[in-house]
Amino acid sequence: MKKLNLHVEGMHCKSCEILIKDDLEETGAVKDIQVSASKGTVTAMYDETKIKEAKIKQIIEKEGYKVK
Repeated sequence: MKKLNLHVEGMHCKSCEILIKDDLEETGAVKDIQVSASKGTVTAMYDETKIKEAKIKQIIEKEGYKVK
């Protein structure tokens, strides 16, 4: 498992946090997901043999958020 820390722009509320967390959990390869709209961060552990960091970013960006 590898730790991932991302800065995500465009999150405003609890619904944003839930949406991102749910999308990442659906992959089955991302665990221990912490999403903070107030801080603009997403922190998670992921299995790099099952999913790439670029795919995680793509999942978040498809919902309309900007990953930095």
